[in-house]
Amino acid sequence: MEHFIYILYSETRDRNYIGSCADVNERLIRHNAGAVLSTKSGRPWKVVYSETFSSKIEALKRELYLKRMKSSVYLEDLIRKYLQGNFPIYRD
Repeated sequence: MEHFIYILYSETRDRNYIGSCADVNERLIRHNAGAVLSTKSGRPWKVVYSETFSSKIEALKRELYLKRMKSSVYLEDLIRKYLQGNFPIYRD
């Protein structure tokens, strides 16, 4: 079953949020409905990046890797390339 990692952006808080799930669209609805405590104050959120993985374990590894990247420059570059359609394919 496919799993995804995603990065959300909140203009309200000027912050990114990194997560993983099986359905990005459904998860975004939950974030914007205030059902997720950690993102409730930043509504509305929009998806600015996502990657697809063949397993939940692969997606969780990538999520943890991105969360450990303390460099906002790295994430901004990743998002910029994604939005321009020129994004790297992640390989473990």
